[in-house]
Amino acid sequence: MEHRVVSLRLPAPAQDLLLALFITVMQVQGTIVRNAGEVVQRPLTDLGNLGYVLLVVSGVVVVARRRWPVPVFVVTALTSLVYYGLDFPDGPGWLGLFVALYAVAAYGDGRRSLVIAGVGTTMLAIAWLVAAADIEPRAAIGWVFFRIGASVMSAALGESVRSRQVIAAEAQERAALAERTREEEARARVDAERLRIAREVHDTVAHAIAIINVQSGVTAHVLDKRPEVAREALRAIEQTSSRALQEMRAILGVLRDDDGDGGRVPYPGLGQIDELAAKAREAGLDIQLEETPPPTPLPSAVGSAAYRIVQESITNVVRHVGPTRVTVALNPGLEALEIRVTDEGRRAAPVHGPAVPRPPAPHPAGAGGSAKPGRGILGMRERCQLLGGELDAGPLAGGGFEVKARLPLAPTGVRL
Repeated sequence: MEHRVVSLRLPAPAQDLLLALFITVMQVQGTIVRNAGEVVQRPLTDLGNLGYVLLVVSGVVVVARRRWPVPVFVVTALTSLVYYGLDFPDGPGWLGLFVALYAVAAYGDGRRSLVIAGVGTTMLAIAWLVAAADIEPRAAIGWVFFRIGASVMSAALGESVRSRQVIAAEAQERAALAERTREEEARARVDAERLRIAREVHDTVAHAIAIINVQSGVTAHVLDKRPEVAREALRAIEQTSSRALQEMRAILGVLRDDDGDGGRVPYPGLGQIDELAAKAREAGLDIQLEETPPPTPLPSAVGSAAYRIVQESITNVVRHVGPTRVTVALNPGLEALEIRVTDEGRRAAPVHGPAVPRPPAPHPAGAGGSAKPGRGILGMRERCQLLGGELDAGPLAGGGFEVKARLPLAPTGVRL
């Protein structure tokens, strides 16, 4: 039904034309009917039918009120001044003027249009009162005040319509802005979740692959001579890959809701540090843990971030340094958790002993290397920044590499 009503509406030019014709007919016919049988000072036919011409002009010009509201008002105002100044008979010859005043206020820009309407109405009122100074009978002067009051009401009505349109436009703009803001926030949340998942996947896979790479190298070297060592290395590979798959399922499980929460492995925290250290020892590292019991339970986001930072630091040592001594210090305080992971750098290869895999490439930012951090260090720094903390990583003066992080216990960033 609504679409049917909208489809029956005439175009704006057709509406303007019909309104102009209606006003013209009403002004001419209404004036003739009102003064029929009465004696008037100046008939409409006087001065070459000038009265008719003025009524027609003030009515027809309304057709352009949307496009040129001020010029239309000026024309109707001048025709009204001439009409009543020459004492033509009173009647509804002011319809076009009222519509023009409404158009000035409704289609104008607010303050300027109101000034034009106010000044114009004031000048018209003065001219009308002067022209009606000797009007007879004196009661007829009431029509002059009617024209003044109707002019003010027309302008006020136009301003009211304009104000409502402005308010509606502002409301629509605010709604559109709110919708865009909601979409941007949703995209930001999606991007943050993608970044979090990518970071978790990177840490899990990089650590597992580093351990598996070392253990597979050991297996290749001792498979024939020391099968029991190879068996232990293969078992470590199996356990590492199984743990990595469990963590991957936990991380990627947020992308599927059909299975619920059952079977998901919780994100690792500081409670798994001992297990992480055991896996690193199997990869050839000499891990020393220095843990201080926290005075209060740590937030899960802080514990997860701390685990990932330690994991990534150990992974970098396994990949870029090889067998060495690593010290992991965890010092939880009342306001922040301080993490320190220090390695002693590459050890000299023994002259005699069992065959071991060739040491990996030097530490990416270790002694003698470039100070440019890798993606792992950038990822750790991003984790700290998301929680409002800070991270510092770099080579030590006496050799080796150190990662220091400080995580506030009241994180202010995005939940990991």
